[in-house]
Amino acid sequence: MNRNDLLALKNEAENHLVNELLPFWTTRMKDENNGGYITHFDKDGKDTGEDEKSLIAQTRCLYTISSAHLAGYGDGKYVELAKHGADFLIDKMWDKEYGGFFWMTDRRGNVKIDQKIIYGHSFAMYSLSEYTLATGDPRGLDYAEKVFDLIQKYCADTMYGGYREMFHRDWTLCGPGSQGGDRKTLDVHMHLMEAYTTLYECSGKDVHRRKLLEDIDLLVNRIIHPVYKTGIPQFYKDWTVAPQIKFDIIWGWDRFSDEGQKGNATDNTCYGHNAEFAWLLIHALHILKMDPNIYSDLFRTIFEHTVNNGIDHEFGGVFVEGPHSGGVYDKEKEFWQQAEALIGLLDAVIMFGDEKYWEAYKNVHRFVFDKVINKGVGEWYPLLSRRGEPIWTHMGHSWKINYHTVRSMIQSIRRLKIIELI
Repeated sequence: MNRNDLLALKNEAENHLVNELLPFWTTRMKDENNGGYITHFDKDGKDTGEDEKSLIAQTRCLYTISSAHLAGYGDGKYVELAKHGADFLIDKMWDKEYGGFFWMTDRRGNVKIDQKIIYGHSFAMYSLSEYTLATGDPRGLDYAEKVFDLIQKYCADTMYGGYREMFHRDWTLCGPGSQGGDRKTLDVHMHLMEAYTTLYECSGKDVHRRKLLEDIDLLVNRIIHPVYKTGIPQFYKDWTVAPQIKFDIIWGWDRFSDEGQKGNATDNTCYGHNAEFAWLLIHALHILKMDPNIYSDLFRTIFEHTVNNGIDHEFGGVFVEGPHSGGVYDKEKEFWQQAEALIGLLDAVIMFGDEKYWEAYKNVHRFVFDKVINKGVGEWYPLLSRRGEPIWTHMGHSWKINYHTVRSMIQSIRRLKIIELI
């Protein structure tokens, strides 16, 4: 590894984070009139006027600002911006009758979709715990624990394990099929691991530790492929593999057709999710004060599969998805998969010291900085062709927000500094 290369890449990431990415959001996301955050921006960073505030976007923005302050950025100025978002989340999006957060409001906080979606609640726990860690405001942990308790009460599947995911406002389970009541997903259980990790870090409570360990066990032994260690997207309640379908309340399907079922519906794995799962598990083990090397064979298998199949060695960057056994179905490039792969590949370098992981990191880093970042604006294009031409150009949306991009830079810089000392 060339030390000058490392320093150049770290400096490039720091400059982007401090002078482009964080300023993009902190100068335009605060909704002065209604509270909370404005999240919809066009390719030039102008507010599109979309009259919605989703639970997923509000919580991710809260996480982003809290994590940036906690990491030492912003000279203390982000505390007020974080409190501004927490106030809206608690005052406007919390259901005072049944508990939990509504899925969608308008900009003023009037409810548009009242369903209780566990994907969104995982980010509520994650962001509110991070908010308390960052600011000391006890409300964050208080509401994170309220959500945790509701999930154990209404969503935990005591017969088959894991959690049901889609509920009506009163926490009655939604119907099957596109309503999602009969499905369990990698996405939700991975993000619950992420949320429980930060909740436990914040609370130190044994019950949060136990549920984190249970979720890790489920992910490792049920949700990832038994041979290839790749993520399986969807299951039925008894953990038999289910075809990957589109739900009525969606995230991550906005780029696909209106068809209800994805092609290759039972044999596809997402390269960004696999890298994200690996680094989130490594982080969870650190918070649990457990040695990540107990899963070294698992991590090696995941990282090898990612480098051998998910990295585009010709044009750079990370492909979208392919079959579990290897190969590629979708050769376009999504912003969030690049972001998560950067962190995961640096963890691979730290854990194994293998030059191939460093070369893969440099590949993705170069693709991001040369192709994905919208130069002069500061955020990342959401979707690009294989060669890196922008297909979608909006900078902010309910499903495309700052959480992946800012977190990727904060976490990558932290890891580059560790590698610098090795």
